[in-house]
Amino acid sequence: MNDYLFSVLVFIVGLALGTLFFGGLWLTVRKALTSKKPTLWFLGSLFLRVGITMLGFYYVAMGDWINMLICLLGFVIARFMVLNFAKTKDKKEVELKKES
Repeated sequence: MNDYLFSVLVFIVGLALGTLFFGGLWLTVRKALTSKKPTLWFLGSLFLRVGITMLGFYYVAMGDWINMLICLLGFVIARFMVLNFAKTKDKKEVELKKES
C-alpha cells in the first residue's frame, strides 16, 4: 500500500479513536450525573475507553513511531471536534430550556 495512503488511514483511525474516547467521556459524564451509581459509570467507561484506545494505537502503530504520531495527531484533533460539538449541543439545550 502506498505510504501516503496508509498515513491517511492511520490519521482517520486516530480521529475515530479520539471521537470514541472523548465522545464516550462526554456521554459518561452526562449519564453519571443522573445515575444512582455514578462510580460504575465512570469506572466502566474508563476501562472500556482506555482499553479500546490502547489496542487501537498498538495495532495502528505496528512498531513505527511515525504511525503512532500520526494517529496521536488525529486523536488530539478529535478532542477539539468533540469539545466543539459538546459546547454547541449543551448551548442549544440551555437555550431551549430558557424558551420554555
